[in-house]
Formats: sequence, C-alpha cells, structure tokens
Amino acid sequence: MKKLFLCAAACAMSMSQAAADTSFSKDELVDHLIGTIDLGAARAICIGTAEECAPEVPPALDMMVNFEFDSYELTPETRENLRVFADALNDPRLDVADFLVEGHTDAVGGDQYNLVLSERRAGAVTEYLIDLGVDAERLQAIGHGAATPRVDDPMDPINRRVEMRGTLN
Repeated sequence: MKKLFLCAAACAMSMSQAAADTSFSKDELVDHLIGTIDLGAARAICIGTAEECAPEVPPALDMMVNFEFDSYELTPETRENLRVFADALNDPRLDVADFLVEGHTDAVGGDQYNLVLSERRAGAVTEYLIDLGVDAERLQAIGHGAATPRVDDPMDPINRRVEMRGTLN
C-alpha cells in the first residue's frame, strides 16, 4: 500500500486549535489532497536541469487536531474543521484514498496510559468522521502514545494531537 503523507514537519496550514482563525473550504482540501496522491511515474520526459524537471510539490497541508490535557473530547471548533474535512473525503475525486487517523499524546503519564489515550483520541475523530458520512472502510484509527512527539519538547501540548494521513486504497 502506497502512503500519501498529508502532514510533514514543516506544515504550512493547520486545522488545529492553535490556528483558529484559519479555515479551508472543501474544494481547497480536495484540490490539495488530489495534488498529493502519488499515482506512479508520469509518462513524460523532461529535458532540463534537475530543478527544472523536479515535480511540483503542492504546499503542505496539516490535517491535525489538538486536544486538551488528558482529554479525547472534540471541541466545537474541531468538530467544525472535521465537518469540512469529511465533506472533502466524501468528494468522488478522492475515492482512491483511505485515511489513517493517528492519535498521539504528550509525555505526561505512563506509556500504557498514553497509548490508550492516543487510541481514544484517534477513535473519537474516526467516529465523528463516520457520523458525518465518511465510509468506515476508508478510515483506520491507531494510537502511538507519546512515541512520536511533533516537537522536540515531549511535554509540549502540541504533541496532544490526531493527525490524518492518506493512503491509496
């Protein structure tokens, strides 16, 4: 299964609470997601320098949801952002993609506790997307606990998150 990563370390846009003033339309999300799907090698030849022939990479789009301390409850703002995301996932142009819903925690608490909390966060997002009409077969919720912090400080609240990553189905 090829993976299509929607979230990178240098993400330019965020659907997190930290970026409350930023919103995206369904079409902006669909256009971005379509642009990131790797459908294999193009059937074209480019004559020029490596820079001239490098594929155009769409700007990063961070499909991340943050959580309060010790919580897996979706805020009203998060629910609104996920509504737009669900609309995009239900667009027929994205029928080729499935999505991993990956839960994470900060490093406060024990490993087992954080693993369960991260699974609950991923489950809360997945259930909400299903409630919004996204086919459950296209979503896979997994938890990582505190194993993969987003920033260097493992205690930073930004690490309390769910990230969504697309895969070709």
